[in-house]
Amino acid sequence: MIGLVAGPEAGVLVARAQALAVLRIRSAALAVALLPAAAAAVLAAGIAMGRIPDGGAWSAARWAFTGAAVLALALAATVAAVVVRARPALSPTVPIAEEKAPDLYRLVRDLAERLEVPAPSALALTPDCDSWLEDRTHPAHGAPHGAANGPPGARRPRRRSTAAPVLVIGSPFLWWMRVAELRALLAPVVAGTGPSAHPDIAAARRFVRGLDAAVAVAAGRPALAFVGGVARLLLHSCRGHAAEMERGVAAAASERAQSVDYGLRIVAQEQVGLAYAGWDRLLNRVALPAWRMGRWPSRLDAGVVSALTELSRRDRLAEGFASRLGERPACDLLEEPGAIDEAASLLAARLFHGAPPDTGPDWLPVAWSQYPEEVVDRKWRLEAARLHRVLDVVDALPPLTPVLAAPAGMATAPTVARVLERLAGPAAGGLAEELGARLGAEVAREAAQEALTAQQRAFGAAATAEPWVDGLAPLFPLQPPRSGRELLADHVTAMVCCAAVDTAGAAPGLDWLDGPALLVGGARRPDLARTVLSLIEDGDDAPLRAWLGEVGVRPEKPVRLV
Repeated sequence: MIGLVAGPEAGVLVARAQALAVLRIRSAALAVALLPAAAAAVLAAGIAMGRIPDGGAWSAARWAFTGAAVLALALAATVAAVVVRARPALSPTVPIAEEKAPDLYRLVRDLAERLEVPAPSALALTPDCDSWLEDRTHPAHGAPHGAANGPPGARRPRRRSTAAPVLVIGSPFLWWMRVAELRALLAPVVAGTGPSAHPDIAAARRFVRGLDAAVAVAAGRPALAFVGGVARLLLHSCRGHAAEMERGVAAAASERAQSVDYGLRIVAQEQVGLAYAGWDRLLNRVALPAWRMGRWPSRLDAGVVSALTELSRRDRLAEGFASRLGERPACDLLEEPGAIDEAASLLAARLFHGAPPDTGPDWLPVAWSQYPEEVVDRKWRLEAARLHRVLDVVDALPPLTPVLAAPAGMATAPTVARVLERLAGPAAGGLAEELGARLGAEVAREAAQEALTAQQRAFGAAATAEPWVDGLAPLFPLQPPRSGRELLADHVTAMVCCAAVDTAGAAPGLDWLDGPALLVGGARRPDLARTVLSLIEDGDDAPLRAWLGEVGVRPEKPVRLV
């Protein structure tokens, strides 16, 4: 029958069928819990009516089933209470009140009206390139922030809300996409509010989310081991049906959205891929160095526009995309785009770096105009200081591996000449390995200290902290640990950049795609990386010395490390 139905209704029928399968699993679990009580009731009724002899084995069986029924009902009630009351996890987002974005709310409501589906109950932003609907109708989600984890006497809503789900929009989309593109992109997402309103689908989703939340609540709590086991068993049983249900919902929403801006949606999907590439590069190469310096760029979404514009200029595959910038950007739908961008930027730092939730003396916002001085120059000098500390240790202590001995009487001033003398030559490979290992160890110690500070901050934070965000580690760490040679190359490059700034009139700069950059005469010098690799990997210092002479760097002059 489903195959004979065309359009979005076919997807809804598939989703409803799978939702009913999920609900049958719930009913089967309830039936298992009631089975001892049913057996006890049958025995009691049979004995009372004289159909079963009173006394002997039958009487013992009746009392045995009665005890089992009491135990089963108690355990079932406990499991049900935990499943119903457990707070499902929420995605960390930046809520947008309607008075802060009336035009955006109007766009979404007009879109819902064209699609003939309920409008989302609210809007929120996520610092990522994705958009989805999120059900926040659980009573705990309607409580004041943190009330769900508060004391037993705290007030909380007793009734489950029937509001439509919340529409979560990727913040980079608002700044990079045009208004028409955003509307086309959101059409399939908003269309999902129709299937979400179906009673069977909504009930099945609540059951699955409750099981998932119950598993999280029972984790690490021996007293709730039975509850966790039952929840995991039920979750495993209905996982396949739940996945098929969501596929049916997605298919129905996609089919319904075909009638709204379908041609423009193809262009918008191309922009999604471009936005994701620019966002990922901005976070890894621009935001991450700032976060490690205790600074958080407060206009990340505006920065992604600059990064993608630069990518459009450099990459022929992206040609034509920059011409769109003359059209109205979607961020114009916000009343205060700067404030929203700042909130999303801080949330991005918390998600991807495990940063503190609020600004403090060691965690300050930085504008893009201040980035070169506040982040790039400071990063270089900290890395140069670390390199010379490690060189001092290697020169003073027996090395872990055979390395080239330091020249007699060689000065230990922080100069590029010292680095060149120690790393140049065919016998310097062992020293490079030694320095890389020690740099890795020192970076690891500093990271451990930062983690300890974050842990102390987390335990010292208010009890209303959102557990998904204020953990002891970032939810989505950006970069894997770097190798010793990569660390050594970074530190030698930083040392050379400090010398260029101090002795050759160079300046720290920001490249939107590559992050920290050295500006010589106002232009980038990307050829420095190649010469540093020749020194570290081959012990050949000639390319770097030639580069220093061309730029006018004096390698014998000490550099400022602080």
